Formats: sequence, structure tokens, C-alpha cells
Amino acid sequence: MDPLLTIVVGVTVLTVVGIASGGAFLLRILTGHQGANDLQKSFFRAGHAHAGVLVTLGLVLATLTAVVDASRGWAAAGAIAVLVSAIFIPAGFFLSVLGRDPVKPGPMLAAIWVGAACLAVGLVISGIAVISAGVSAL
Repeated sequence: MDPLLTIVVGVTVLTVVGIASGGAFLLRILTGHQGANDLQKSFFRAGHAHAGVLVTLGLVLATLTAVVDASRGWAAAGAIAVLVSAIFIPAGFFLSVLGRDPVKPGPMLAAIWVGAACLAVGLVISGIAVISAGVSAL
């Protein structure tokens, strides 16, 4: 595995602590110990779920591309793009509904679309890198 990607993977594993504490925050909201309107509850739930799933997907892609001996640069680029989406998408969900009682999401909703683009690019790069490694191994 590329040394840069190895560092990114290590840092990413540490971010799971933050995702877990986000789960505690969600639990406080859902049990009524922390105020939030229905829009905020929905967006906080979506942000938390996307963070966990996308971090897991990024780690799986980093491992998969290393196992199949894909090109180190492309493997790193694909996995890192997916991990970047794990920052932008949840940030868009969380930050677009900040405030006392928002009625609709704010402009930070655009971060979700930036993250979606990073996700798509990362998946395409990773998929092609894995296929390329398979073709090379024939």
C-alpha cells in the first residue's frame, strides 16, 4: 500500500471515534435531551449514517486495491476521493441545518453535491484500478 494512503487510512480509523461520539449526540437528540426540530433530526441522522458508511467504503477500497496490487497512485487517488466524500457529504447534512429552528436547509447543502461528485470520481477510479490490476494479472 502506498505510504501516503497508509497514513490516510490510519487517520481515518481514528475518525471513527468522532463518528461514535456523533452517535451519542444523536441519541441525546432522539431521547429528547437535546433540542432539534424534525428537519434537523432527519439531517443529523442522514449525516451520521453517511459518515459511517462512506468511511467504511473508503477503508474497504483502500484495502481492496492494495490486495489486488492495483497501481499505487490510482489506488490512493480513488480511496482518498471516497474518503473526502465522507467529509463533504456529512458536513453538508450537519451544517446546512444549524440554528435554532431552521425551516429549510441552508447553503451548506451544496457540500453534499461536492461530496457526491468526489464519491462518484473515487468509485470510478477505484473500479478501473481494480479491473486494470485484474487484466494485468491475466
